[in-house]
Amino acid sequence: MTTQSPIPYTRQDTASKIAADIASSIQGKVIITTGVSPNGLGAHFVETIAKYKPRLLILAGRSAAKLQATADKISSVPASKGVETRALLLDLASQKQIREAAKVVLAYPEDIDIVVNSAGIMTGPYRTTEEGIEAQFGSNHIGHFLFTNLIIAKVLASPNPRVINVSSDGHRLSPVRFEDWNFQDGKVYDQWKAYGQSKSANIIFSKALEQKLGAQGLRSYSLHPGVIFGTSLAPGVGETDYAALKALDKEMGDPLGEEGAAFEVKNLDEGTATHVVAAFDPRLNAVNGVYLEDGNISDRARPTATRPEYVEKLWELSEQLVGQPFRY
Repeated sequence: MTTQSPIPYTRQDTASKIAADIASSIQGKVIITTGVSPNGLGAHFVETIAKYKPRLLILAGRSAAKLQATADKISSVPASKGVETRALLLDLASQKQIREAAKVVLAYPEDIDIVVNSAGIMTGPYRTTEEGIEAQFGSNHIGHFLFTNLIIAKVLASPNPRVINVSSDGHRLSPVRFEDWNFQDGKVYDQWKAYGQSKSANIIFSKALEQKLGAQGLRSYSLHPGVIFGTSLAPGVGETDYAALKALDKEMGDPLGEEGAAFEVKNLDEGTATHVVAAFDPRLNAVNGVYLEDGNISDRARPTATRPEYVEKLWELSEQLVGQPFRY
């Protein structure tokens, strides 16, 4: 269920349709998108908006070859010819490398209009970032927290800045474990709860940006893209993993754990529709810090990510884990 809003889109709408509808809001923009590996949501997002004359697409990721592959695909489409792309090496599992990438961005001559934090990892065995933080929380949230804050001066210099954090309905699986974000260094690790923790953090981070920087003109939104199989998000996830997810939902009393319940699956064009709305739809200027899904404002964010006291708690924990305060 979605709340009433002036945005006319529904689950059936695609990124291609929405981008065409709001093409004038894409034109001339400078956009950084993380997580643009081929066949992923971030890649499809930039490939779609490239057709509507953005000024510059900054493609951020840890593999130069994959960044080049996405840039090549953009340049191969007649409607996107002439659109400038720029590769930015960014490894969200390394705070040292994140700081290096941020210095590169701060040296750009252009201001940044839109940041789309789309990179993510999902599930897998317990592992950590270079700093010893559980990998899903460390990459999906802490990496984006550090990168976004380090480049925020470039973003705030834009007349209409936005920061988009790609979350998931999977945030239902766990709140941020403020007292044990590392699952006792893996001793009590659950891959789905770890994913849920990171996705709850994405939602809370957007709310925090609204509260701290909304008065300076920043708009920040989080979103659930939908369930999309076959992307680069979690290539190793199999039937056993999904059975564990269903069991966890059942244990929590969530409807997705009921016998016969199934995910409503989207394709890439449907799955990136909400990215386009969040990044560009001018009708969102009237609101801030909200959670979106199916191309619209949603009231389905769970208590795991909506308690007001979580905003400052997560900000302080994130500052602690990156070893730097960000006070606005």
